[in-house]
Amino acid sequence: MIRTDANGRYRWSGYLLGFALGGFFDGILLHQILQWHHLLSAINSMDIRFQVAADGYFHAFMYVIAVAGLWLLWASRKAPDRPAGRLLLATILIGFGAWHVVDAVLSHWVLGIHRIRMDSGSPLIWDLLWFGIFGVMPLVIGWLRNGTDDDDRMQVSRSATVVRLLAGLLVIGAGAQALRPAPDNGFTTVLFAPGISQERIFRGIGAVDGRVAWTDGTGELVVIRIAAGQSRHALFRHGAILVSGAGFPAGCFDYLTTG
Repeated sequence: MIRTDANGRYRWSGYLLGFALGGFFDGILLHQILQWHHLLSAINSMDIRFQVAADGYFHAFMYVIAVAGLWLLWASRKAPDRPAGRLLLATILIGFGAWHVVDAVLSHWVLGIHRIRMDSGSPLIWDLLWFGIFGVMPLVIGWLRNGTDDDDRMQVSRSATVVRLLAGLLVIGAGAQALRPAPDNGFTTVLFAPGISQERIFRGIGAVDGRVAWTDGTGELVVIRIAAGQSRHALFRHGAILVSGAGFPAGCFDYLTTG
């Protein structure tokens, strides 16, 4: 059970922020930039709509964890014994490593929903490499640094304030990066709910003066160029469930390759 005192909140803020950072790191680097895998690459991999939705909701879950961590960090600011900034760094490392350990064991080996590098002939090597470098190593370093303290209480207070600020900025920055669509392409990717009629889809596209650049075979996943000054949010009124660039964590949309 999570401790409710200020020091407990301080520790748990680090665990949650580190865990969220691990998810953002995975999503930004492996899903978007390198495109080595998506959340459910090993399941129904030919259905782009399925992959788009899964990645979008994955990022949404990471945002929930990040917000919880930031709230706990704020709530712990009046901890009576002013824990050191290095303690927060240690717990962030533990959380970051824990994400990769959980991802490796659960996603790669137990459930088999994806591997680190789906196109590799030796996926286990990549899994173990990632597991060691980004999972075990941060966990060990964080564990060794966990519980260390300073004698100079003024220095402790200053270090805690600085680390709090840097940790918050790092998580917010990573979250903002995950929200960003692919740079300089000018397109918006939209996933409409299953069963939405083509007439309603095109009414929605027309509502934002959009032009279709690409669509999948079902017509429910479309890439459009929206006229200047139009709001992407209007698409939700016409049956869209995910829209890149509309404040929803769907940055992976615009990084997906379709051919």
